[in-house]
Amino acid sequence: MKFYLGTHKAAWLDRTEVPLFISRRQLTDRKTLPRATCRWALDSGGFTELSMYGRWTVSPKDYVEEVRRFADDAGNLDWAAQQDWMCEPQILNKTGKGIREHQRLTIENFLELKSLAPELPIAPVLQGWTLFDYYAHLEMWDAAGVDLTSEHIVGVGTMCRRQGMKDAEEILRYIACHELNLHGFGVKTQGLVRCSDVLASSDSTAWSFHARKREPLEGHSHSNCANCMEYALRWREAVLGAVKNGLNGALDIRGRHLDQTAAMG
Repeated sequence: MKFYLGTHKAAWLDRTEVPLFISRRQLTDRKTLPRATCRWALDSGGFTELSMYGRWTVSPKDYVEEVRRFADDAGNLDWAAQQDWMCEPQILNKTGKGIREHQRLTIENFLELKSLAPELPIAPVLQGWTLFDYYAHLEMWDAAGVDLTSEHIVGVGTMCRRQGMKDAEEILRYIACHELNLHGFGVKTQGLVRCSDVLASSDSTAWSFHARKREPLEGHSHSNCANCMEYALRWREAVLGAVKNGLNGALDIRGRHLDQTAAMG
């Protein structure tokens, strides 16, 4: 499983070889971008967009132009998530739409993005809330003539804000039976330990939240390590170690253990 370290720091693109996951919201206002020394993937920023406005304020045409600029200027872009419509209850309340409408809009957006820029590595996203919802969305993609098995990566959305991992694991394993290369958006550490065998990749920015609640690493002068690459890289290594060894306990970042809540992401 390829694990992208989520970051709000675009400047990290040329400071590490670790795969990064960055939101378009962190890049769009920058006139120049560093040349990436790492592979990276682009988050569309959809959760923030829909939670703030209840709709997409960025047109598919503008999004394609942004992705093309990011890919050209920074280089090494693996893929960019489409402008999908999440299905968390709070997002549905904000948009005033139902799950099937969000699923339909997600498919329509992907088709429009691909028609505008077939050369760009736009990744489709499966959306839903229950297992049946994801089953229905798979059927809808097929009915729309999209062969998800031919896509380089297929995102699985509405994962990161679930309270427990039992339902998420069931959903991920069901979707994996369809022989798709899956990316789990923001899957918790516990979920990665349990489901890494069915994921081609995943991402997380949980390190920054962990660091914000704790003292900085020894020798660091800042008030906390919420913006600190060293902390982020240590956290990533701890997560990968937990996944490799099948550990559900606390993550060891600074020679002593973080609490259980933090470890679960």
